Amino acid sequence: MGRCCCRCCCPRGLWMLSAPYYDDRRMCVCPGPRRIGIPVRSSSLPLFSDAMPAPTQLFFPLIRNCELSRIYGTACYCHHKHLCCSSPYVPQSRLRYTPHPAYATFCRPKENWWQYTQGRRYASTPQKFYLTPPQVNSILKANEYSFKVPEFDGKNVSSVLGFDSNQLPANAPIEDRRSAATCLQTRGMLLGVFDGHAGCACSQAVSERLFYYIAVSLLPHETLLEIENAVESGRALLPILQWHKHPNDYFSKEASKLYFNSLRTYWQELIDLNTGESADIDVKEALINAFKRLDNDISLEAQVGDPNSFLNYLVLRVAFSGATACVAHVDGVDLHVANTGDSRAMLGVQEEDGSWSAVTLSNDHNAQNERELERLKLEHPKNEAKSVVKQDRLLGLLMPFRAFGDVKFKWSIDLQKRVIESGPDQLNDNEYTKFIPPNYYTPPYLTAEPEVIYHRLRPQDKFLVLATDGLWETMHRQDVVRIVGEYLTGMHRQQPIAVGGYKVTLGQMHGLLTERRAKMSSVFEDQNAATHLIRHAVGNNEFGTVDHERLSKMLSLPEELARMYRDDITIIVVQFNSHVVGAYQNQE
Repeated sequence: MGRCCCRCCCPRGLWMLSAPYYDDRRMCVCPGPRRIGIPVRSSSLPLFSDAMPAPTQLFFPLIRNCELSRIYGTACYCHHKHLCCSSPYVPQSRLRYTPHPAYATFCRPKENWWQYTQGRRYASTPQKFYLTPPQVNSILKANEYSFKVPEFDGKNVSSVLGFDSNQLPANAPIEDRRSAATCLQTRGMLLGVFDGHAGCACSQAVSERLFYYIAVSLLPHETLLEIENAVESGRALLPILQWHKHPNDYFSKEASKLYFNSLRTYWQELIDLNTGESADIDVKEALINAFKRLDNDISLEAQVGDPNSFLNYLVLRVAFSGATACVAHVDGVDLHVANTGDSRAMLGVQEEDGSWSAVTLSNDHNAQNERELERLKLEHPKNEAKSVVKQDRLLGLLMPFRAFGDVKFKWSIDLQKRVIESGPDQLNDNEYTKFIPPNYYTPPYLTAEPEVIYHRLRPQDKFLVLATDGLWETMHRQDVVRIVGEYLTGMHRQQPIAVGGYKVTLGQMHGLLTERRAKMSSVFEDQNAATHLIRHAVGNNEFGTVDHERLSKMLSLPEELARMYRDDITIIVVQFNSHVVGAYQNQE
């Protein structure tokens, strides 16, 4: 992905280390550039190459006794580094926020701190803290979820055997979301990953609501009438979706009534538009309509507001933050992928010789997509051709060219000012919401309309990987498919070890071969394909094998540093039933 040109002092305070700060990988909000030449994210760990702290909850006694400040070699009295640390060289006006006075006694640079560090050189050997394999597994498996589809689902044999999903945070809190559900009134299964930016409010709302909009769009006219009549008469509603959720995948109870009312208005309009004639529903059209309608409702709810102050602030947070979405709808051998943004869907295909190949079922909507660049330029006057995309970002700010929310790139300037001025104080005091993008002349510049790709499943199509860009930034699509394919089949094709131009000794080559043999047995550590993929994405070394030391270091990064090296990673691996898919083909 692109890198930000800004280098500034981190407002969260990284132990007096100047470092780039990102509100999100998609949008640079650095208030003042201070160029120091540190990359946003690196495949290596230059800051702590020998010593890496484990998560603070594992070493609370060390933090309590100020041991970590000695380990890092800083000269700062600080028990609350995550709250307010800052460098003495950086004026407070340059920071994103000023530390609260109540924290001043907890965080102040020592007088003559340079002499202090010189005097402590005898403690130059850092202590190494590496996570043990059980601790690594505990972190990797904290958010994993698996679902196996019954062989008979009441209607017919499913083409989906089941799915595995998992998430690994980099942001705190994580901005990614995931959803999976079975359509009860129509056939098929819905699965999706959602990548939030400028906060998690929008991705949370879209993960809760989008599948309902899709399911309603797929319902026949008679079922919509039946549901509306049940609401009118106060009878119990027909269930539309059966959710498959991890306990951490929560729903917002406070906004449920508001969300239901918006959804009901949508199906009422579908009833009015439908003549009642029985006709096959176009899945592609239903997906596009659902995406666009939900984004429109998010915008409208923010403009109208709510008498409840909590809900009023919530709908505004949802609208001013943003989210990309990549959703798959599987019905028999019919696979539709609707994508808005830069998450991806990748199909794993097993060839006749047993090898694996990747088939891309989505396109990134960013500056690397020439068709997207052309689309944007055609939608705006020619005199904006050079300003609509600058430094590979929309108006020089936003990485994805399609997203939910992000009303700062959709509303007129007058509407933005009117909503902010009439909104709660938290919104009016937020510098980000009041900021108007440069060269903002002919909005909207952003759309949530998805690009839908259809694929008819074949027996050789074994699985589908849906993942946010945190995975694709670290791994090539072919490696992703190969690792998942080998995991699911238990068959590993041994290729010659590639050293990529490195000069390796005989001893090092022996070590690589030993690691590969150990990897064969380590596959069985994971009972979840998504977890296994995350293990490789975070722990792979330059030779393509999982390095426990590297994996431990990466998982040990504190919250303030983790985002510099990787993004949130969310993965869903859907496994197909080749026998059922083959039976569909034979029937034809």
